[in-house]
Amino acid sequence: MTVMFEKVAILGLGLIGSSLCHAIKAKGLARLIAGHAKSAETRRVALEIGLVHSVYEAPADAVVDADLVILCVPVGVCGALAAAIGPKLKPGAILTDVGSVKAAIMRDCGPHVPKGVHFIPGHPIAGTEQSGPRSGFATLFEERWCILTPPENAEPAAVQKLTAFWEAMGSMVELMTAEHHDLVLAITSHLPHLIAYNTVATAADLETVTDSEVIKYSASGFRDFTRIAASDPTMWRDVFLNNKEAVLEMLGRFTEELAVLQRAVRWGDGETLFNLFTRAREVRRGIIAAGQDTAAPDFGRGRPKV
Repeated sequence: MTVMFEKVAILGLGLIGSSLCHAIKAKGLARLIAGHAKSAETRRVALEIGLVHSVYEAPADAVVDADLVILCVPVGVCGALAAAIGPKLKPGAILTDVGSVKAAIMRDCGPHVPKGVHFIPGHPIAGTEQSGPRSGFATLFEERWCILTPPENAEPAAVQKLTAFWEAMGSMVELMTAEHHDLVLAITSHLPHLIAYNTVATAADLETVTDSEVIKYSASGFRDFTRIAASDPTMWRDVFLNNKEAVLEMLGRFTEELAVLQRAVRWGDGETLFNLFTRAREVRRGIIAAGQDTAAPDFGRGRPKV
């Protein structure tokens, strides 16, 4: 694989950031990787396991001379991070991110991007419930979508280079507006997480069921909810606060559909239940046909090996 960047700066070394480091190294996409993490322990581990060539407490130090800078931190702090690194960004560099919300990223980061720096927000749709610098693995992005939401005045050559970077990581790339991205992700990702968090919290609050019984008799559906609900609380708090309009829109639609199900169960309307379940089953088959999951059982939900 041809080296695409002399130096890449990864700001935030959790699951996505550490996976980027592994993948960039595995595919030889950069000569140098600089990292940033607030935690001294994270910085220590990053050097110990060879995630980066250098790591810094101050994000501005990490981005000096970087050709590609990737913000891998919760959405809520991206604006402050962009402000901190803005004066040190190299002219001609590409600045991107991996956040699950895009309109807020453009709003909060855009004003801090110097002229001559190419700001192209992005979102690799890949992840696990794990976090921290040891959680990453090189194949996380393979055969997964990465959405880019370049502003209208983005330089086409820079967009193409970032597209080629994600494709080299094994991803399939799609371009769309930030607003459309946020609406799509509200139903495909944000609402399912909200439902999972609420379902697990409801089970935990049940006074008639002990914690041991919830764990002991967990069926696959509840186990999957707990897996989703194990995701990083800071990240998901920021997602909901920064995409609230789209999430509330999807939550309203979900509530309407839930009311239909509630009436069908109450009145024994088997036809309505069967038709809705059949329709939902077809969606699952479509996801498998699109190569975004497999029909094979995976009850352990193990992640790929590094």
